[in-house]
Amino acid sequence: MNHFQTILAQVRALLSSHQPKQVQAFLDSLLEEELLSREYHCALLREPDGETLARKISLTLLAKADLDLALLSWAWSQLQDPTVERGPGCKDHGGSGQCATMELAPLEGGYLELLNSDVDPLHHYHLYDQMDLAGEEEIELCSEPDTDTINCDQFSRLLCDIEGDEETREAYANIAELDQYVFQDAQLEDPSKDIFIEHIGLEEVSSESVEVLEEAGQRSQKRCEVPQASHTLSSSGPAVNSLPKSPARPGSTSPFAPSAADLPSMPEPALTSRTDVTENETSPSPCQAAAEDTIQLPKWPETVKQFCHSLQDWHQAEPTGPEGIMVEVGLLRARLEKGSHKSQERELAIVDWSERKLATGGLAEVLLAASDRRRPRETQVIALLGKAGQGKSHWARAVGRAWACGQLPQYDFVFYVPCYCLDHPGDAYRLQDLLCFPGPQPLAMDDEVFSHISQRPDRILLILDAFEELEAQDSILHSAGRPVCKEPCSLRGLLAGLLQRRLMRGCTLLLTAQPRGRLAQVLGKADALFEVAGFSTEQVQTYIRHYFKGSDHQERALMLLQDQPFLLSHGHSPTLCRAVCQLLETLLQRGEEAELPSTLTGLYVGLLGQVAQDSPPGALVGLAKLAWELGRRHQSTLRESQFPSEQVRTWAVTKGLVQPIPQQVPGAAEAELAFPSFLLQCFLGALWLALSNEIKDKELPQFLALTPRKKRPYDNWMEGVPRFLTGLIFQPRALCLGALVGSAAATSADRKQKVLTKYLKRLQPRTLQAGRLLELLHCTHEAHEAGLWMHVVRELPTRLSFLGTRLTPPDAHVLGQALQAAGQDFTLDLRSTGIDPSGLGKLVGLSCVTHFRAALSDTVGLWESLQQRGETQLLQAAEEKFTIEPFKAMSLKDVEDLGHLVQTQRLRSSSKDTVQELPAVRDLKKLEFALGPTLGPQAFPKLARILPAFSSLQHLDLDSLSENKIGDTGVSQLSATFPQLKALETLNLSQNSITDTGACKLAEALPLLSASLLRLSLYNNSICDVGAESLARTLPQMGSLRVMDVQYNKFTAVGAQQLAASLRKCPHVETLAMWTPTIPFGVQEHLHQLDSRISLR
Repeated sequence: MNHFQTILAQVRALLSSHQPKQVQAFLDSLLEEELLSREYHCALLREPDGETLARKISLTLLAKADLDLALLSWAWSQLQDPTVERGPGCKDHGGSGQCATMELAPLEGGYLELLNSDVDPLHHYHLYDQMDLAGEEEIELCSEPDTDTINCDQFSRLLCDIEGDEETREAYANIAELDQYVFQDAQLEDPSKDIFIEHIGLEEVSSESVEVLEEAGQRSQKRCEVPQASHTLSSSGPAVNSLPKSPARPGSTSPFAPSAADLPSMPEPALTSRTDVTENETSPSPCQAAAEDTIQLPKWPETVKQFCHSLQDWHQAEPTGPEGIMVEVGLLRARLEKGSHKSQERELAIVDWSERKLATGGLAEVLLAASDRRRPRETQVIALLGKAGQGKSHWARAVGRAWACGQLPQYDFVFYVPCYCLDHPGDAYRLQDLLCFPGPQPLAMDDEVFSHISQRPDRILLILDAFEELEAQDSILHSAGRPVCKEPCSLRGLLAGLLQRRLMRGCTLLLTAQPRGRLAQVLGKADALFEVAGFSTEQVQTYIRHYFKGSDHQERALMLLQDQPFLLSHGHSPTLCRAVCQLLETLLQRGEEAELPSTLTGLYVGLLGQVAQDSPPGALVGLAKLAWELGRRHQSTLRESQFPSEQVRTWAVTKGLVQPIPQQVPGAAEAELAFPSFLLQCFLGALWLALSNEIKDKELPQFLALTPRKKRPYDNWMEGVPRFLTGLIFQPRALCLGALVGSAAATSADRKQKVLTKYLKRLQPRTLQAGRLLELLHCTHEAHEAGLWMHVVRELPTRLSFLGTRLTPPDAHVLGQALQAAGQDFTLDLRSTGIDPSGLGKLVGLSCVTHFRAALSDTVGLWESLQQRGETQLLQAAEEKFTIEPFKAMSLKDVEDLGHLVQTQRLRSSSKDTVQELPAVRDLKKLEFALGPTLGPQAFPKLARILPAFSSLQHLDLDSLSENKIGDTGVSQLSATFPQLKALETLNLSQNSITDTGACKLAEALPLLSASLLRLSLYNNSICDVGAESLARTLPQMGSLRVMDVQYNKFTAVGAQQLAASLRKCPHVETLAMWTPTIPFGVQEHLHQLDSRISLR
C-alpha cells in the first residue's frame, strides 16, 4: 500500500476543509498522544504554508508504518469530518487492505522531482529489483508485511550494487542533502549553528548516503517481521560497524522523514516504529533468520586495517635524545573569565593555588571522562592551554602513543596535526590533507579509507597542536567560507566547519594553544578546558636525573642548578629545563670549574656561543633576521628558499638551530623547517634587533612593550624579546654579543645601549600597571647592570598590589630580589595571583615585607606546611604579617575560608593554656557581606557563627547592590552576636527583607551596642508601624548613636510620629532619615518643621 500517498492525501484534505482552530485542535491531539514533541508542535503551529505543513505532518506519520491509517481515522473522528477520498489505486481501509497493481517507472527530472513526488520512497527499491529481473512481469505490492515482494536477498544485493556504483551513490547523497535542506526547521535549530548550514562536507555526504541505505534496510526488515533494529543486533556482540548511522541524522526510519537531529526534543516513539516492542515480546520468524544470515556484521576492509596499523606504528615511535625523556606534566581544570581591560575578550581565569583541580588519572582517563560527559552525536572540543615551552606538544603526542597502546578504546583513529605546518595563506586543503600526513612519508588514504573514517566521526580524535600558529583562527567561528566539498578549499573553511560542528560532526577535537586573547572566541565554545601545570621542583630534579642517567655528573648537575635559584625557578618550563641540562652537559664535559649563568640571556649565549664559533660568515645574523621577520608575521616555520644560502641552511640544521618538519603537506613545493623552541626564536629575534642597523634608535624602546601606545601599538607576539634584548645590549660585550658575533660587530650596540638607558631611567615604576612593572623588573634583571637595577628598585611604591596578575615562580623570585635591594618596607597584595606556596613563603619571609594579603586558603595552607616542617620562626612571621583588612565576602568560598581562619585560631588556643589570637582575626575592623539574594540567606548563618571571633570589628556592612535578603532569621542570628561585638560602630542592614519581626528582635538587642554604635541603617526594608514603634522605644537607650536611616520602609504616619517623639528624647542623635512613600507628605513636612534633624531626602 502506498502509505505516503495515502497519508499525504488525507492530511491535505483535513487541512483544507477546516478552520485554523480545528487544525490547531488536531495538532494538540497529536501532542497529547506523544506523537509530536512540544518544540515541533510549536514549530508546526507557526508554519505559514499549508502544503509544507501537510508534508511535515505526513512525514512524521510515515514513521508509524503500522499505525498510520488508524491514526488518521482517529483524528478524523475527533474532528467529525466526512470520509476522505483515498489515494488512487487504494481500497478502503476496512477492506482487504490490498493495493491495486501499480506500474512503476523511473521519474524524470532528477532527484528534485523524486523528493516532491507523492510516491512512497520504498517503491523505488522495488523498481530497482524489477529492473534486475530477467522478465518484466508486474510485481504486486502489498501493505501486509508478510506478503511483501521484496526479500532480504534482493535488498542485500541492492546495497552491494549501490555501494559499487559511484553515480548511484551520489544520487542518493544528493537526495539526502536536499532532504536535510528542505525539511530542516530553522526555528528548532540554535541560531549559532546556522552559519554553516549550506556547507555539507564530503564526510557528511558519505554518512548520509550510507544512512539512507541503512534506513531502507530497516524498513525491509520490518516488512519481513524482523522487529530488531540494527543496533539491537550489535548489542549482543562486539561493537562493530554494520551500516553505521550518520551522526547528523540519528533515529530516522525513512530517507525523507525528519530525524532526531532535526527534531531534538521529539520523543523516540514519535520517530521510529515498534519502539515499544521489547525483545521478549517478539519471536523469530523464518524471514528474520534469513536476514541474520544475509546481513552480516561487517569487518574493516583490508585497506582500512593497513592504514590503522600504519597510524599506530607512527604514534608508537618513541622520540630520541632529550625529546624522549618522559616526565608527565600535570593538567589543571581551567575556565575563562572576562578580562580586566575594556575589551570583551575573555582570559584564562587565575585560581588560587589551593583551588587548583588536578585532572585525576592519566591521559586516557582525562579523555575518557570528557567523552562520557558529551552529548550524543555532537562534536566535542577540548582545549589544552599553556605558555610556550610548558609541554603542550609533548602531552599531545603522548595522547597518540596512549591510543596506539590501546589506552583509548573509545577512538578508532587518532590524528595528530601540528598547525605550524598549515600556516600558508592562500593554500587549498581537503579534509584528507589534515588527516593523512602524520609522518615523513604521507600515509595512504584512498577513498575507501576516507569513506570508512567519515562514516563514524564519533570514533575519531583530531589533535590540532599549536593552534595559535594559524592565521585563519581570527573570527573563525563567524567565517562563512566555501562549502566543504571534494575540491580543495581554504584552511579557514575547513577549520570553520570543524569548530562550528558541521564538518566531521560527532568527532573529538583536542586543541593545544597559548592562552592569548585572539583565541577567546574559539575557547569559549570548548566543552572542556585544561591548563598545563608545568614542572614542580621535584619534577625538575627527576628530569635532570633522567637526562644524566648513567653519567657521573648527575649529582654535580643538581648542585649547580641549586646554586642558581633564578634558573631553578624557570625549571617549571620543560623547554627551559631541557636547555639548562644541555648547557650543564657542555660545561661538565669541559672538565673545568663550571658555573651556570644567572640570567636567561646568559643561558642562551652559553648554548649558542660554541655553535657560532664554527659558523659560516654572517650565518647567525642571517638566521636571526629570519627569526625576527617570521615572528613579526606570527610564524615559526620557514622554507628552504628563505635561507641566505645552502651553506647557512646546512649549518643551521646540523647544529640543531632549525629542525626539518616531519609532517609535510602533500604536494608541497619544498621542504619546511621550524625552530626547535619558541624561546630560541625570541632570542634570535632579539639578537637581530641588537645588531641591526635597519632599526632606528628611537624606535628601539617600543620593542620593550613597557609603555602603552595609543597609536599603532606594538604587537608583542614574541613575548620573550624584551628581556633578551636588554640582556644582549647591557651585558658585557666580551661575554655576550662578542661571544656570538665577534667584538667588531658588537660595537654597534653601544649606541643602542645609551638609548635604552635613557628610556628606562625616565620610566616611573610607581605609575606602571602590575604586569608591566614585573616586565620592567625582568628586563633590568636580564641587563645585569647594577646602576640600572638600583634606579628601578628604589622607585618602587611601598604598597605593591598584584591583584589579578598571574605570578609565576620566576616572577616571585625577581620580585623578591627587587624588594630586598630597595632598602625600604613594603606591603604586598598577592590575592588572585596563583602564586605557588614556595614563592609565597619566600616573599613573606623577607624582613622588608611588613604586611601582606593573599588568598585565605593559600595562607592557611602555608601555615600548616611551615608548622609541619618545624619552621617556627617563619611561621610566626607569616602569622604576624598577614592581614585581611578590609574583608569583603563575595562568594560562598570566601565565607568558608574565613571560617577556616577562625577555626585555625580556635585550634591554636585549645592546644595552649592561654588564648592566642591571630593578628588577622584580632585586627579586622571592616567586614562586608555581598553574596546576593540567592547565596546570601545560605551563607549568612555560617558568617554569624564566626562573627564573635572578630572582637575589634567596627564596620559591618550587610548591604549589597543586588540585596542579600538575610531576612528576620538572619537578623535574629546577628543579634545574638552583639555581646561580643563591643567595638562595632557602623551597622548596615539595608535591603535585607526585614519585617516587623526582625525589627523587634533587633530593637531588643541594640542596647548591647549602646556604648559603641554610631551609625545604623535599615534602608529599604519592610518594617511597618510595629517595628517602628519598637525602634522608637529603643532609641533613647542608644547613647552613642549619631545617624539612623529608616527610609523606604512601610510604616505609616503612626510609626513616623512615634519615631519623631522618641527623637526629641535623644539630643545626641544628629540625623534621622525617615522619608518613605507610605507617610503623607504633609505629615513629613510637619515632622521636619518640628525637628530639623529629621531628613526627608
